[in-house]
Parts: sequence; structure tokens; C-alpha cells
Amino acid sequence: MSEQARVYFPEDRLPITRLIPMGIQHVVAMFGATVLAPILMGFDPQVALFFSGIGTLIFLTITRFKVPSYLGSSFAFIGPVLAVTTGDATRIPDALFGIAGAAVLYGVAAVITLRWGPAWIDKLMPPVVTGTVVALIGLNLASSAVSNAINATFTIATPADRIHLLVATVTFLTSSIVAVYLRGILRLLPILIGVLVGYALSAALGQLDPEAMSRLGQAAWVGLPPLQTPHPNLGALLVISPVFVVLVAENKGHIAAISGYMNRDLNPMLGRAYLGDAIATFVSALGGGTPQTTYAENMGVMAITRVYSVSVFVVAAFVALLLGICPKFGAAILSIPPPVLGGVSLVLYGLITLMGVKIWLDAKVDFSSQRNLIVAGVSLVVATGLGVKGLTVGSLNLAGIALGTVLALALNLLMGIGAPKSETRKGARVRAGK
Repeated sequence: MSEQARVYFPEDRLPITRLIPMGIQHVVAMFGATVLAPILMGFDPQVALFFSGIGTLIFLTITRFKVPSYLGSSFAFIGPVLAVTTGDATRIPDALFGIAGAAVLYGVAAVITLRWGPAWIDKLMPPVVTGTVVALIGLNLASSAVSNAINATFTIATPADRIHLLVATVTFLTSSIVAVYLRGILRLLPILIGVLVGYALSAALGQLDPEAMSRLGQAAWVGLPPLQTPHPNLGALLVISPVFVVLVAENKGHIAAISGYMNRDLNPMLGRAYLGDAIATFVSALGGGTPQTTYAENMGVMAITRVYSVSVFVVAAFVALLLGICPKFGAAILSIPPPVLGGVSLVLYGLITLMGVKIWLDAKVDFSSQRNLIVAGVSLVVATGLGVKGLTVGSLNLAGIALGTVLALALNLLMGIGAPKSETRKGARVRAGK
């Protein structure tokens, strides 16, 4: 077998001359999204990067170094977190309490899976539900992308508005061109390259925030990230904790994808994968970091390189830890102008939405079925209509993503009562890939 055609499995080791560059490549691949998510949520990206390294090491250890994955910031929590904090950084400890609650529920799902196997997940989350949950994440965040790209009022009335639109458009087009037309390692970096080009254009047009640039100049090169701890808040717990369902769906899909790439069944490791992700998220929340999830960007790198060696992800985790103890790096990330974030968000949120559609297509979900139409359609409309603002009942706010996810699960179970046996058997065949 030629070196080019060789597949490196999780237990394989690479020579050091290839191991380190491959590890750095995985950090670069996950970098854009992992630091963008905390920025959008109001978290410190330096802390998020630090805990992504710790979380990856936790995940690899609990999965006995058999599941190649990198853990980064989850986008599923953006809406619920913003619903709790309303952009106020002083309320981040409240959100951390909700994230920790989601991690505990995720851990319960892991224990159930370890004890009784993953069959219960297929029943709770058939493809119509999984696809809906993933799609509504992107749609729920659409207004956030547009408001960053232009402004909160969605109007172009001043020269500043036109400059914001120009920067966002150039950023978006750069990311899109890189993703579609470039080859090799550059094609794996559309978000990072888009941010760099957008940042440079913002600097040339005088759009960088002077205060942010001052903080960048004063930041130290080495130092621990600014940690903070959760603050008990029942409302935040009720709003954020249901999002664990999204992590269950994401991790299940990622395990299936990696299994297909390697032609090796990793499904027996699903319970451990859940547990590793849950503990990583809990530890991250205790220190002020973002919730963790296995990253599709790194799955893409594995698919292209055919290198699934877990040792590569150990290197990537340590590289992320080193970046996480560099305050100047964190200050640089925080200086990125909103229009640049808006431009890359258009790409990311669009891809997230269509990932849900892809789940439907791959599973051949039958949308001539009234049951599937109601489960998907109603959940998407409710979640998108509520958006980041969410539904407020008394003093409790339910974000669109959380409510849409719960609604999809509830409707699927409700519509399954008394469903024709032929439809049930068809759904089972689809889930089994037959």
C-alpha cells in the first residue's frame, strides 16, 4: 500500500515530523468556529480555547483513545445563552450554571447509553427530529448574523452603515471563494482566511475599535485565562439545560460519520463519547468556558487526509492549551469588528442550517408524510419566529433553539401514538440504513 493511500487508524502512530504539523492543522481547522462562538455569546475566547484543549484530552481519555475527535465551542448554545445574558457580561456566571446543568443531563444520557445501548436514541431522535434540530440552530441565529453585518435596526442610512456592509460582504465572499475554489490546506481555512481579510480591510478603513486596540497593546504574552465560576440561577438552568439534546444528536451523527470514513464501527463507543463530551462541558462551565461538542471541521480534515490517529488530536489539544495561556492572543480575537463576524456568520449559520437538510436527505426522510411535515415544519417556524429573543412566560425566558428542540421531540412522540405500522417500519428501515 502506498504512503498516499495508507489509512492511519486511531491506534497508529505518526513520525514526529508529520505528527506536529498534523496536530497544528487540526487546531487551525477548528480555530475559526471555536473562537467565534464565545465572541457571539460574550465569553472570553482565550478561556474557550484553553478549555477546548482540556476538553479534548478529557474526551480522548474517557473514550480510551479509540475515538478520534476534537472538542470545540458549541454553536447550539448561542441563542439560549444570549437569552439569559441579554448581552450583559455580568450575567455570564448565570449562563454557566445553565451550561453545567446541560452537561449533567448529557451525562445522564451517557450513563443510560452505556447501560442499555444506543437504541433508545434512535427512537427518541429519528432523522426527521435530528435534522430539524440542526437546521433550526442555523435559522435561529440568522438575525444575529445580519445585525452584526449591518446594525441592529437592519437599515443602511449612513456612510458607516455602508462601510459595515462592505466589510461584511468582502469577508463573506472571501470565505466563500476559499471554500469553493481553493485546494489543499487553504480550502480547510475559509473562516480563518475570511476573518483575516475582513480584519485587514477594517483596519484600512479605520474601523478598528480604539479601546480594543489599546487593550491588545497592553495585554501580556503569557498568563492564565480569566476564569470565572457558575452562579446558581433557576431560570438560566431551565432555558439552557434542554440544549443537551442537541449535543446528543450532534455527537451521534459525528460518530456515525467517522465510522463510515474509517470503515470501522464506533457505535459501541457512543456512550463513552457522550460521557467524555459531557464531562468536558461540565469542566469548561466550572471555569468560565463554552460548552463543548465534537467538531465537524476536524472530521473534514480526517476525511481528506485519511489520518485518524488519536495522537494527532493529543498534539492539537496541547497546542490549543498553549494558545489559551496567551492573553495577547485573546485580546486580538476580541478586537475583531462586528461586520467581520457578521460576514463569517452568514457562512457558518448557512452551513449549519443545510447540515440539517443533509441529514434529511441522507436518511431519505419522507416529507409526503403528514407526521414528518408537522414535526419539522412547526418546530422550525416556532424556533425561527422566536429567534434569539425567545418566548418569555412570567420571569422565565425560553430561547427559540431550546423550545424548538423540545417541540420537535414532543411532536415526534405525540404523532407516533397510533401511527400506522407501515410508517413505523419504514422509519425503522431508514434509520437502519436499509
